[in-house]
Formats: sequence, C-alpha cells, structure tokens
Amino acid sequence: MPSFEVLYQAAALCLTYPDDDFRARLPLLREAAPQLREFTDHAAVTPPQDLATHYVEVFDLDNRHSLYLSWWHDGDTRRRGMSLLRFKELYRAHGLEFTGEELPDFLPAVLEFAARTGNTDLLLEHRDALEQLRSRLTDFGTPYASVLDAVCATLPTAHTGVRS
Repeated sequence: MPSFEVLYQAAALCLTYPDDDFRARLPLLREAAPQLREFTDHAAVTPPQDLATHYVEVFDLDNRHSLYLSWWHDGDTRRRGMSLLRFKELYRAHGLEFTGEELPDFLPAVLEFAARTGNTDLLLEHRDALEQLRSRLTDFGTPYASVLDAVCATLPTAHTGVRS
C-alpha cells in the first residue's frame, strides 16, 4: 500500500475542532495534502465562528456523524469498553501511549496513529464505519465529506453494506 501518512495527519487536523491553531495551519495543510483542498479552501474563506458552529452542528449534536469509530459497531453498549481497550493496546504495541482528551477511537486520533506508525489496521478494521460516516456527511451536504472521501480513497474497497 502506498504511503499516505501526510494525508492522514492532515485529515486528522481537518477533523478536529477548528480553533486558532487549525486556522494557522490551513496554508500548510492545503499545500501538504492537495487531496483535501476542497475542504481547506472552504475553511480558508469561511469566517472562524461559522466554521466552528458548523463543526459543532455536524459532529457534536448527535451520533449521526460520530467521529468515534467503535460507536458505529458497538453503539453505547458495554462491549464498547473492550473495543476502546483494543485501540489503546494497539497504540501501546507501537510504542505510543494514548493520552488525548478524546477517546482512543476518535477518528482524528486513529488517523494520527496511522500517520505516525504507517499502521492502517484500525482504519481497515473500521472501513465500514468510515464509509457510513462518509455517506452520511455527503447526504448532509457538509464540506467535511470531502475529507472522508480522501481518506476512504486510500483504503481497499469495503465489501459489506451500509446500514442506515
């Protein structure tokens, strides 16, 4: 599989809350990951408060566009705890300790892990979730869909159907 570490790191930044640091990095993101230009160009011309409000509307108001990969398979059930532990164990096996404020299955954290280690196992394992998220973001009409389009384009085609 070709190396997509720069794209994964850039996508991770695009999928986090658009704060001042994100704004400062936009020119670099645009140049480093041309696959994300649709989103970075949109973010560059959108007023900061509007971009932040849109992020909250898309990702924080309900789970329909959840960035937590285990949620897509486990929902809010007890078995999700075991899934989260598996994420942490894989990070640890690669010499990384997960210390983020988010849960270890947070898509930007998984993308950063793939960028830092070259290991795409979690992305491949959760390919169906990524496709579901991509499809829902597309249906919602958000520019964030183009970020998922770019990430999904780096992965082998999923073989199972999308659930509603």
